[in-house]
Amino acid sequence: MIARIEDELTAAMKERDDARRDALRLILSALRASEKDLQRPLSEGEELQVLQRERKRRVEAIEAFDAAGRESQAAKERAELAILEEFMPEPLSEEELEQIVDDAIAEVGATSMRDLGRVMADVMPQVAGRADGSVVSQLVREKLA
Repeated sequence: MIARIEDELTAAMKERDDARRDALRLILSALRASEKDLQRPLSEGEELQVLQRERKRRVEAIEAFDAAGRESQAAKERAELAILEEFMPEPLSEEELEQIVDDAIAEVGATSMRDLGRVMADVMPQVAGRADGSVVSQLVREKLA
């Protein structure tokens, strides 16, 4: 993924697309920092975790800037988020997510809210990067309630 982002960065620099170039540099910087922390190349799953973390930061920043009435900053964060999402896997549809949750509940034999942790532990690796954890948690809670 790092090589792909570097290629995109080179293309953005050639096209003089400053906004895209800056966003790609931020993404690349986050990936390289994680590699440096681990002192080894990242696996695909780890790359995905870094992208999810960056995506969450952008979403939180957008909410904060909107709440503060700083529309220009929020727009910049939205543009970065759009570029970041180009590298994320296709999100799961609601039906696909429900199917995964239903299968996990059946597999674990969950019957009450006490089984929430076991169901989440089964579901989250399957949906990594393709569904937001809070959405998954909410769906599991609704199903177990």
